[in-house]
Amino acid sequence: MNSSVPKRLIVGISGASGAVYAIRTLQILREMGVETHLTVSQPGRMTVNYETGMDYPALAALATHHYGAQDVGAPISSGSFKTLGMLVVPCSMRSLSEIATGVTTGLLTRAADVVLKERRRLVLMVRETPLHTGHLRAMTAASENGAIIYPPVPAFYAEPKTIDELVEQTVTRALDLFDLEAPTTKRWGEDLEKGRR
Repeated sequence: MNSSVPKRLIVGISGASGAVYAIRTLQILREMGVETHLTVSQPGRMTVNYETGMDYPALAALATHHYGAQDVGAPISSGSFKTLGMLVVPCSMRSLSEIATGVTTGLLTRAADVVLKERRRLVLMVRETPLHTGHLRAMTAASENGAIIYPPVPAFYAEPKTIDELVEQTVTRALDLFDLEAPTTKRWGEDLEKGRR
């Protein structure tokens, strides 16, 4: 990554299941001292509350800055606002489709579109199963536009014992894609091999 870019990441939360990934992402980034700019769709707010009991003020407090779902005048809606990129965690199929086509309806997908046009890193933690052909085509289109499709598929080589450990491994590997080294990342051939000696 360019060293002139501030240690600043946009985090988008859409309405797909997987709010725990979003919360842990914000917590880790705060622990790492990364400046976060949060935008949450209305379905995202509902899903976070439904799955975790966390209300929006508590969620927003985890971020350095936060913006309303329709605040298209926010700094993250402009390419002149430098960031490392954006992580959409989790990413619903609706948000994926908007990002893939460039037809945006709110700040989350507008910010993602800006990241793509500026050739910055966009990681979409797409959360849906099973997938039909329309989903696959939207993922292909987003990938062709420069996005990285990163489904939250658990890695069992780290021998996780709890759901928290599964979440941690998934989130820290996503942050790797921005060259953000989380201290809790477990790596094959490094930490894992040490533990087997």
